[in-house]
Parts: sequence; C-alpha cells; structure tokens
Amino acid sequence: MTEITIFLEDVDPVVFFGPNNSQLEKIQGFFPKIKLLARGNELKCMGEESEITLFAEKFNEIIEYYRKYRRLEENDIEKYFLDADHMRSAANGHFEDVIVFGTSGKPIRARTVNQLQLVNDYKINDLIITEGPAGTGKTYTSIALAVKALKDREVKKIILTRPAVEAGERLGFLPGDMKEKLDPYLQPLYDALHDMLPFKKLETWLEDGTVQIAPLAFMRGRTLENAFVILDEAQNATISQLKMFLTRMGVSSKFIMTGDSTQIDLPRKNDSGLLQAMRILNGIEGISIIRFDERDIVRHKLVKKIVRAYESEENVKELTQRKSNND
Repeated sequence: MTEITIFLEDVDPVVFFGPNNSQLEKIQGFFPKIKLLARGNELKCMGEESEITLFAEKFNEIIEYYRKYRRLEENDIEKYFLDADHMRSAANGHFEDVIVFGTSGKPIRARTVNQLQLVNDYKINDLIITEGPAGTGKTYTSIALAVKALKDREVKKIILTRPAVEAGERLGFLPGDMKEKLDPYLQPLYDALHDMLPFKKLETWLEDGTVQIAPLAFMRGRTLENAFVILDEAQNATISQLKMFLTRMGVSSKFIMTGDSTQIDLPRKNDSGLLQAMRILNGIEGISIIRFDERDIVRHKLVKKIVRAYESEENVKELTQRKSNND
C-alpha cells in the first residue's frame, strides 16, 4: 500500500472539488482502487503504487487545466477521462484561439477536440464532412468559420442551406410567400448568425446577397465560386441531392456538410446520402471527414445522457432484429 499527499497550490478547493466534493467523487469513480481524502488544499491518496502513479499524473494535468482556465466542471472531468487528448489540448492552449468575436464581444472558440479538429482541418481542406449527434457544435463552429472567412475576405459570400424535408408536400399549405414558408426550417442558421454578426450588418448582407440562406433545392444549376457554403442537416439530403450539392463547388470555395445519421427524416432512411458520401469520399485528398460523438456535446449535461439512452435503445433494436433474421 502506497500513500502520497498532493498539495493544491493556487487552487480553490471549493471550486475544484465541487459542492460536497461532488467533482472529487467523479474523479474517484475513475479510480475505484484508490482511496482519496481531501482536507483543505491537500489530497491524500492511498492505494497500489502503480495506481497511485497513474492517478497522480492525470490529477496533475487536471490541476493545470484549472490553473489555466480558472474553472473545472463535471463535464470537463468526464471529457478528460473519456478522451485524454481533450485535456492535453486544453492545457497546451489550443482552445484559446478565437475563431471570431460575437455580437456582444464574446469570443467564439472551439470547445471540444473534434471542434478543434474542424477548425484545423478547415485550413487545409476545401470540403469537410461532419457527422454526429445534436448539441456537438458542428453547425455553430462551421458558421463561425464562415463568418471569419468573410471578414478576412477569404470568400465573397456565405451560403447556408438545409433540406426542407419536414415541410414535404405540405409546404404549399403554409401561409406567406416562399421565404416566409421556409424561414422556420432555416431558423437555427439565422440564430447562429445573429450570435456572430450585428443585426444591421447581417440585414445588409442578407439584402445584398453577401449572406444567403436557402433550401437545398435552390442550389440546383448554380456554380458556387468564392463562397463558403454550409449544408446543414445533410442526413436529410437524398443521394441525388447530395451529389448535386457537392458538384456545385466552384473556384475558391469552401464546403462544409453537417449531419446526424440518427435523425434521418426521409420516408426511407436508405435514401439518405450522408453515410454513402462519407464512405465513398473517405481518403480523397482535400476532403476531411470528422465524426463527432457524445464527448463533444456542449449543451445541457442532460443532452449527453439523452443521446446515450437513445443509442442504447437503437443498439437493442439492432441486436433484436439480427437475432430475428438469424432465426
């Protein structure tokens, strides 16, 4: 049995360990063979030497993260132990790079490992495909990159598009002109832009075409040059629609596709072109494919648990279906 004491210098133990030591208990859960006892700025650790050595190494990395950002939350702890690269990247300052400053002056940065990969891959690839669950910041980070590119004059316009699948044949029954009918399906894109651009600037750019938001069907026949183009909800684009979209790419353009293969709203899920595109375009130079997962979820902490619950349900269904087919 080995016993060591770790001294938390320049660390507020109340913030670091959490209310009633809740965050310390979270850490403890990843090291069930070690006994931890916190007293003020000291942490006594007891256990086998190999376990203690590993724990001390990881615990000191968490301390460095806290010293750098002056915060530590349960999500940070979970991200670290599920994906150690996250905390190492944060400790090295990679998450400090600002993509763009929002309307209130708030700096918008990559907040997870895969968001950071998206930012880095954008610099060297003209087409990026991102796939993963809701709340992982795929679209938000992509729009931040688009706004940055426009402000830096790397492109002349931003084009944001989504398939209007939910509307289906019922679109004609909705009140208003075509814009008014489609705006509800494009609202998440407007919301992200309002976070990053002053209202008057955005309205001006929408009026003069510098920023364009339109359903995917409106892309047909166009060649998109000197543009930053984002296709959101790509899982709801059919195979032919996705091929049409990808072949719109013109000179000096950047394309990003975002989608969640678990939320396909098409009548037949096999019609979705997202997974096919990820498969057949994998390995092509100039194309990056990034798979986001629950570790990237940056919404309410319950979202992560909700995603896990639905994934578990889908896995049970798949196993049941396979068993039924084999029988």
